[in-house]
Amino acid sequence: MTREYALRPVSGAQVAGATASRRFGIDYERELNPAQNEAVQIINGPILCLAGAGSGKTRTLVYRVARMVENGILPESILLLTFTRKSAMEMLERAQQLIGAEGRRVNGGTYHSAANLILRRHGIAIGLPSNFSILDEGDSGDILQMIRADLNLEKKETRFPQKSTIKAMLSASINRGISIDRIISDDYPHFIEHTGDICRMLAEYAAYKTRTHLLDYDDLLLDLIRLLEEAPYARAELSHRYRFLMVDEYQDTNPLQARITRLLAGDERNVMAVGDDAQSIYAFRGADFRNILRFPEEFPGCRMVRLEENYRSTAPILDSTNRLMSHATSGFQKKLFTRRTGGEKPALLACADEEQQSNFVAQRILELREEGVPLSKVVVLFRSGFHSYGLELELRRRDIPYQKWGGFKFLEATHIKDVLAHLRILVNPCDQVSWIRVLMLLEGVGPRTAAKIFSDISTATNPFDLSRITAGSKIKEGLGSLGSMLCRLSGDPRPDTSSLIDIITDYYSPILKNRHDDFPKRLKDLDQLATIGGKYQGLEEFLADLTLEPPTNSVNGRLADDGEKEERLVLSTIHSAKGLEWHSVFVIWALEGRFPSFPALQNPERLEEERRLMYVAMTRARENLYLCYPVSIWDAASGSLLAEPSRFIRDIGDELLERWSLQFDRSNQF
Repeated sequence: MTREYALRPVSGAQVAGATASRRFGIDYERELNPAQNEAVQIINGPILCLAGAGSGKTRTLVYRVARMVENGILPESILLLTFTRKSAMEMLERAQQLIGAEGRRVNGGTYHSAANLILRRHGIAIGLPSNFSILDEGDSGDILQMIRADLNLEKKETRFPQKSTIKAMLSASINRGISIDRIISDDYPHFIEHTGDICRMLAEYAAYKTRTHLLDYDDLLLDLIRLLEEAPYARAELSHRYRFLMVDEYQDTNPLQARITRLLAGDERNVMAVGDDAQSIYAFRGADFRNILRFPEEFPGCRMVRLEENYRSTAPILDSTNRLMSHATSGFQKKLFTRRTGGEKPALLACADEEQQSNFVAQRILELREEGVPLSKVVVLFRSGFHSYGLELELRRRDIPYQKWGGFKFLEATHIKDVLAHLRILVNPCDQVSWIRVLMLLEGVGPRTAAKIFSDISTATNPFDLSRITAGSKIKEGLGSLGSMLCRLSGDPRPDTSSLIDIITDYYSPILKNRHDDFPKRLKDLDQLATIGGKYQGLEEFLADLTLEPPTNSVNGRLADDGEKEERLVLSTIHSAKGLEWHSVFVIWALEGRFPSFPALQNPERLEEERRLMYVAMTRARENLYLCYPVSIWDAASGSLLAEPSRFIRDIGDELLERWSLQFDRSNQF
């Protein structure tokens, strides 16, 4: 017996009522402050969210993702662009905690990683094969060096720029949207006579990359723009796929990234830009803070929300940072506030010299530790890396452990680059740079021999069959071992990245032992590389991620957990500290001529960027802020005596700062 069930027609009023009465699993009004909630509620159309330091910007982004998904928007249609893959993944993980597994389907990453994925899927529309390789800085330099030799530019009578300088010129030209001629005349005038030869090199560099299916970092953005502008069908598909675009740290975008944002936004223009023009400090990388200022013009009808409630710093610290930025010559006006009560005024210390500045900082840090503030909760910030040298000596003298951010990056280590070169030629047998590196690891093979061998490889039916290559017995033996391994690896239809690295490491270990005295530590690094590789489903994805988002750990054992848990003070340039916070912050060398620097004093735009740099430094502090400067410092470069505090200190004013007078007692203690 069949049971009948009648479907009744649904009226328009009922549909509207169902939408209006949608229930959300999250109480957004309770979880967010009014400004954050306003930003989260606006879904369609362009929106600019001005997020002051410590104002809960990340929380706002996370809850907006959750709100959109709860509102019925497909997670796959959301694209979150950030400046590090780590920050994107952290945001999406937090969204998953709010809304569950659906959060995993939201797309997130950097502009470069998004470009990589899009170009591999759609690049054929502009003639780009999907198996292109991505060059890191070292590989780009090697190619430029090879081209320089081919063009006979190594025998110049006058000094010719090094490969790294030429690459920096090219990158600056691309990311700032300025001709290479102007970059050379403005930033490298001592090389202006070589402009013609540099342009020849760069033209050959571009042609070489095209022939060998190679892209560098800048090419990823350039080719994505080319795809979006020259392939309308691909652009329409991408705009339909990524209907809702969210960009973090918009003040740090360069002209290329801002252009990509406009193109991806499509006709619907569902784009949210989040950032703070007062924290734009990366002009040297091509960032243009005017992108965020122009956003309302680029997206007419844009709604603006200001996040001004600060959850990090005390009121006296915020009063001083508000006063500092009130003197800015351009930018959106914001006034940070907090509901917290109490707090000490920022301390201002005029020190007799650099030694006294270092003595004060070291002693005060030890006092804070006695008061219960761990060393890891304290940071010393400075404008330039060399500003900490004197302090480092004092910290060693007092046996205060510290870490100074910087040093060799993971991918800059020779042994890591060697193993990655083997992996790259498996993916792209046309990759001459990687082949030359691999071949030169063999005994008896130098640059010329490697180039000759590669010439034979490039014309072979099977590039990994090295047994047919004519060479001396010793080289022949090395080629046999290398070719045998490569044929074995290339024959696996579903290679496991971790296993590939293990096999290459077994082959490479004897070479490593012959070339490096500290090979045990380096072998641990290769074990860590295999562990990282095990997290990826495919080799191409692994290589792309390592190149686009390399681990920042220093080498020499840091990759392997040696069990050391010693608490350490942090010394950092201000640029490296952006986005972080500490209980207590020391800003040293707040001296006119050092911070701001002399070059900035001659350029209004650079001077304003240094003001923003000071703002970033001061807003890292939660409880204590110390502004220090030595007086009576002779500056040999300018031939002048530096004795005045930074103009940024003067802009804040004495009433918002507490002056500390340093006195010696008989035991030479403050």
